Amino acid sequence: MSGMNSPTRLIDMVFPGDANHHGTLFGGVGLAHLDKVAFLAASRHAGRPVVTAGCERIDFAAPARIGEMVEATGRVVRVGRSSLGVEVELHAEALLSGERRLCTRGLFNMVALREAGDEEPLAPPEAATEDHGGWLRTSEIVFPGATNHYGTLYGGDALKLMGKAAFVTATREARRVMVMAASNRIDFSAPIGGGDMVELASRVIRVGRTSLAVEVRLSAENLLTGARRRSATAEFVMVAVDAQGRPRALAGED
Repeated sequence: MSGMNSPTRLIDMVFPGDANHHGTLFGGVGLAHLDKVAFLAASRHAGRPVVTAGCERIDFAAPARIGEMVEATGRVVRVGRSSLGVEVELHAEALLSGERRLCTRGLFNMVALREAGDEEPLAPPEAATEDHGGWLRTSEIVFPGATNHYGTLYGGDALKLMGKAAFVTATREARRVMVMAASNRIDFSAPIGGGDMVELASRVIRVGRTSLAVEVRLSAENLLTGARRRSATAEFVMVAVDAQGRPRALAGED
């Protein structure tokens, strides 16, 4: 069920609760990000439930600091009868300066669980490709704790994911301190079930003197069947602010 082998990507921010007394990301939190992205990449490729069997050498090359963005990527690079090797990397990015550095890289070994009588071989990995199409794309998985009594994602949690995507996209575009000023429109079109992967695609669609508008699209994907559906769309207005919280120009006036 694998398509073009573009990397699966997770993006998060380093908050104080994820950092040690040195102000840097706990190694265990970084490994959790990498394990999650390896799980998503392997599940999408195999179309079967997968579990982590182990990981090969994990090298910690540089720290990620409080306030920075961390980007975990995973790509299937090796496939056996029931096992998959997923190459993973974790980068840190200072959103205001754009400075990026590789923090961690390694290889996770995942095993696809088969039902009795399932002898279909796993598809081999395809050639790597990167095609953003102007969108920032990031993924997450919906765990049971984020669902309501119907077994679907809470609307508020969907908005939280979309707001984070808008924040990262706006800050990367402007390299300014950005805050949310408004949500022009939010449409929910289909539910997202527990166990689904959600993919957020975001891009800047308008730029003013102190503000910009970000379009965010949220799609849900069943990891076992590959079925995808558009679940929500939104437009957020983000404003650049100075140290006193007042609007400031996106360009110049430094």
